[in-house]
Amino acid sequence: MPIRITGMNSGLDTESIITALTSTKKSKWDTAVSDQKKLSWKQDKWKELNKKVVSFYNGALSNMRFSTAYTKKTTTVSNANAASVVTGDGAMDATQTLSIKNLAKSAYLTGQEVKLAGSNTKATNETTMEELGITSGTLSFKIGKAPEDGEEDTREVISVDVAAGDKIEEVLSKLRSAKTESGTSLNFNYDEKNARFYVSSKEAGADASFDIVENDTMAALGFSKKADGSNYIEGSDATIVLNGETYTSKSNTFEINGLTITANEVAENITLTTKQDTSGIYDNIKNMIKEYNDLMKEFAKLYNADAAKKYKMLTDDEKDAMSDKEVEAWEDKIKDGLLSKDETIGTIRSAMRDMMNSSIEVTLKDGSKKSLSLAAFGISTGSYFTTDEDERDVLHIDGDKDDTTSSGNTDLLSGFISSDPQMVQEFFSTLAKNVYSKLSDLMKGTQYSSSFTIYEDKLMASQYSAYNTKISKAQEAYEAAQDKYYKQFSKMETALSKVNSTSGSLSSFFGGGS
Repeated sequence: MPIRITGMNSGLDTESIITALTSTKKSKWDTAVSDQKKLSWKQDKWKELNKKVVSFYNGALSNMRFSTAYTKKTTTVSNANAASVVTGDGAMDATQTLSIKNLAKSAYLTGQEVKLAGSNTKATNETTMEELGITSGTLSFKIGKAPEDGEEDTREVISVDVAAGDKIEEVLSKLRSAKTESGTSLNFNYDEKNARFYVSSKEAGADASFDIVENDTMAALGFSKKADGSNYIEGSDATIVLNGETYTSKSNTFEINGLTITANEVAENITLTTKQDTSGIYDNIKNMIKEYNDLMKEFAKLYNADAAKKYKMLTDDEKDAMSDKEVEAWEDKIKDGLLSKDETIGTIRSAMRDMMNSSIEVTLKDGSKKSLSLAAFGISTGSYFTTDEDERDVLHIDGDKDDTTSSGNTDLLSGFISSDPQMVQEFFSTLAKNVYSKLSDLMKGTQYSSSFTIYEDKLMASQYSAYNTKISKAQEAYEAAQDKYYKQFSKMETALSKVNSTSGSLSSFFGGGS
């Protein structure tokens, strides 16, 4: 903006005059800027709401369409210290007897003390092979289960060559890096305080076991078994007996007929009882209802909000005259009312409410057909006249201890889950599918909106871009009008300057001749 000095000859407040003359164009510019900002706030509101809708759609609502949400089962273990059980969807309702005979173990070797050659001095990390009496040699370990008598030994081997100048810490590093051709390795460590190497297999089970290949180099580094074998634990499989049948596992975990059994200690006569987890089904239904309620409360809050029509967008000058808190409070009023009585929200809200209130035909356990609604399960809204406006769509489950509105009523839902779980599954999975399908239709992509979007995001983005052009043109028009008026006043000032100069000369002339 150029520096302009006006009014020096006329004595007029040309700045104020020009501001008044261009106020209409400045107002158009301010309005375009404000409208674009208001649109961006509205976009943010929609994005936040759409995120909640999609979360409900992809989360609880989607899950409740499938049988896995209703086939929840649980298994109790009579000796929880000995075993734990994870119950899968395919597990059968049954009482079973379990005995844990053996636990899976990793092979483990505690090495003999490593001492300097010809002395009782313990070897340290800095001790060289030469000090142990080793000029060169090979350390070898066979990996896998030992063959039976007469069988060929096909086990893979880990081998490390050592030289006289290698320190123990360097040998340890070589051992830790060593692998068989198939990539199998072992755990190695050297405890300097006790002057011993320790070796263990990476995994439990007989197939992951290892054995030493005895030679002088191995013996010098303590890699040898005592005569009684007490310093070596052979890798072994876990063994259990379930209902009279024996099972083995390389780990302590067994997957049998829908149950994942983890053995923790040897024990006999453990009872496993698998049955329908009614609380799990109840919790899933309750969770879906809760997420639906949260969404409906959000719809209601936005739809019922005060439109705040008396709160106009503030110009920069108006903001300068207010405190930051006042500006924030003012703008919050506008933001809160941006989606007031919005037609799209009203449509989605009504559609959701209608779907949840619909009747669904189900098959009862006696084979007969019956049309039921949520009300039959003790799930309904509160009294219209005593419920807050924003919570009139909220559903309450009778007997729900977490809901003060309905906690004192008879728990019909739990009763149905216990007595006829198949019917409960049919009803709620169908309900979830119906609502899911309706939301899918409402979120279909169009020329004005993207897929999985409940509002016209494409159209709003286009409108936002259009404001850039509108703002630019309004600014140009405002600045052009300013320039025009400044030029006109500048010409006037120049003319007045000449008149004043001529008048001064004449006055001087006549005064000098008197």
